[in-house]
Amino acid sequence: MKRIINKFRIDNQIRLGYGTAFFLLLVSYLITLYANRQLINQAKLVDHSNKIIYHIETILSSLKDGETGVRGYMIMKDAKFLGPYFTSRVNVDSVFQILRQETMDNELQKRRLDTLSNYIHNRYGDMHRVIDHFPRSDFQLDDSVTVLEHRGRVDMEDIRSLAMRMQLHEENLLKTRSQNLSDRFDALNIIIVASLFLAFLLVFLGFLTYLRENKARRMADNKVDEYQEQLKQRIEQLAGANKELIQMRSMEKFASTGRIARTIAHEIRNPLTNINLAIEQIKNDLPDAAEDGAKVLFDMVTRNSSRINQLITDLLSSTKFAELDYEKTSIANLLDGALELAKDRLALNKIQVSREYSDECIVSADIEKMKIALLNIIVNAIEAMEPGKGILRIQINRREDKCTITITDNGSGMDGEAAVRIFDPYFTTKIKGNGLGLTNTQNIILNHKGNISVESEKGKGTVFIITLDAEQAAYPVP
Repeated sequence: MKRIINKFRIDNQIRLGYGTAFFLLLVSYLITLYANRQLINQAKLVDHSNKIIYHIETILSSLKDGETGVRGYMIMKDAKFLGPYFTSRVNVDSVFQILRQETMDNELQKRRLDTLSNYIHNRYGDMHRVIDHFPRSDFQLDDSVTVLEHRGRVDMEDIRSLAMRMQLHEENLLKTRSQNLSDRFDALNIIIVASLFLAFLLVFLGFLTYLRENKARRMADNKVDEYQEQLKQRIEQLAGANKELIQMRSMEKFASTGRIARTIAHEIRNPLTNINLAIEQIKNDLPDAAEDGAKVLFDMVTRNSSRINQLITDLLSSTKFAELDYEKTSIANLLDGALELAKDRLALNKIQVSREYSDECIVSADIEKMKIALLNIIVNAIEAMEPGKGILRIQINRREDKCTITITDNGSGMDGEAAVRIFDPYFTTKIKGNGLGLTNTQNIILNHKGNISVESEKGKGTVFIITLDAEQAAYPVP
C-alpha cells in the first residue's frame, strides 16, 4: 500500500512539473509572438516614412531635371535638350500616385501633398509657356520669358519650402518610430533572455524529474529495449525467410510453367503435325482445288498452323533453362550496353536517364543474354512513361556478396494483380506485345542463379530489383 501511495505521489509530481513547464513555455511563446508582431509593425512604419522622404526627394530631383532641360533648350536653342523636361513630367506624375497611396492615413501630409501638386503643376505650366513662347520671340529672352522665369523661381521656393516641411514631418515621425522600434527590440531581447532562462529552468526541472524515477522503471525500460531488439531481429529473420520463400516460389512457379509449357507444346505439336500432313495430302488428292478457291483456305490453314508452331517455340525458349557462356564482367558495363541498344527509343521519347553506380559490382554472366534481359526491362519502362516527362533511374548497390540492380521509372505503374502476374507467359498490359519479354527476362536471371522482383503502384511508377551473386575482380573486366 505504501509503494502505491509513493508511486501516486511521484506521478503527481511529474504531472505537475510537466504541466508547469508547458504553461511557462506557452506564456513565453505568446509574449514573444506579440512582441515580434509589434516589432514588425514598427519596422513597416519606419520603412513607410523612409519611402515618403525618398519619394519627395525624387520629385524635387525630377523637377530640377525638368528645369535643367528647359534652360538647356533656351541656351542652345535646340529642342533635343527638352528630353529631361518631358521625362521629368512622367516621373513626377508616377511618384505622385505612389505618394497619394502612402499618405492616405495622414490628413496633414495629404493636404500638403495636394498643395505641393498644385505648385508643381503651376511650375510645369510656366515651363510649358516658356517653351511655347520662346520660338515665337525668335529665341530671345523678352519680358514675357523673364516674367515667367522670375515667377518660376518664386514657385520653386514655395515647392522646396513645402517639400522640406513634409520631409521634416516624416523625419520627426521617423525618429519616433525608430525609438519605438528600438524599445520593442530591447523588449524582445529581454523576452528572449527570459525565455532562455525559463528553458534552462525547465531543463533543470526535467533533470530532477528524471533523477526521481525509480529503479523499477529504468529496469522496465531496459526490458522494453531488449524486447524491441529481439522483435527487430525476429522481424529481420522473418523478412529474410519470406524473401527466400518468395524466391523459391518464383523458381518453383517458373519450373512448373516450363513443365506445363513443354507438355502443352508436345500435345499441340502432334495434332499440328497431323493437320499439316492432312493438308498436304488433300492438296495432292485434289489437284483442281486451286480453281475453285480452296487453295486460299489451304494457305490460311498452313499459315496459322505455322504461327501456332512459332508461338510454341517462343514459349519454350522463354521457359527453359539454357546453357550460358559465362564471363566476368561489371554490372555497369552490362547496363551501359543495354542503354546503348535502347538509345534510339530513349531519344525518341525524350527520356531522361539517371545513372547512380555507387558501387562497383563484378558478376559472372552471359553478357549477351544479360543485356537482353536488362533491355526488356528498359524497353518496358520506356513504353510505360509519358514522352518528354519520363525519368529512368538506374542504381547499382553491393551488399556483402550480392549485387543489386534497381531500375525505376515514373510511368503509369501497375495494380497488384498485374504486378503478381507480370512474369507469366502471354500476360501483358500493352496493346501490342506477346507477353513473353519479361518471362524471358526472368528465365535469364534465374539461369544466372539470381532473383528478380517488381514493386509497382498505379500512377506512381514501377521498380524492378535484380539480385546477382558478386565476384571478386582481381583483374580488369570487359
